[in-house]
Amino acid sequence: MKEASPAPNQLDLVIDFVNTLDVEEGTDELATPEALATWLAQRGAVESVPHASEADQQQAIRLREALRELMLANNGGPREDEAGHELELVARRGDLRVHFDAGGSIRMAPGAEGVAAGLARLLVPVARAVSDGSWQRVKACRADDCQWAFYDRSRNRSGVWCEMAVCGNRTKVRAYRERTPRADQ
Repeated sequence: MKEASPAPNQLDLVIDFVNTLDVEEGTDELATPEALATWLAQRGAVESVPHASEADQQQAIRLREALRELMLANNGGPREDEAGHELELVARRGDLRVHFDAGGSIRMAPGAEGVAAGLARLLVPVARAVSDGSWQRVKACRADDCQWAFYDRSRNRSGVWCEMAVCGNRTKVRAYRERTPRADQ
């Protein structure tokens, strides 16, 4: 099977970050401060493995869940003002700045270091995607027992499940069973 092309604006990094919590399996790749620091270093969000505190880990989890809420909103869920506020806090803590380069291009980079910088770097793809409209395609699966983040590649931006064959099928079978009376009743 052919692999899908990467999402624009390096959104795959943000999607991977949200997917560090596997709701269905109950596993969390950010379960400890050390795991957070390692994850950020392995993904290039920081130059070397930083010291991470429990407060850093809790901030990362709040950021992850705020991003998931925004992704669920992109998939028809309610809009949450608190999620945007959380992103703003992370950007400020990481001292996220816009830089104007000599050639006329711009780039965003955190002024802080360590975990705060790594978390702020996760917001750069989000800012770019909001700017060019591709953020609306970043969604979280509607299935309550999944909520896996994905990039909607459908032409009309109508994807609602991470995988139609799994979550879509489960949802449709569940709805069918609710509509259809059982023979043994």
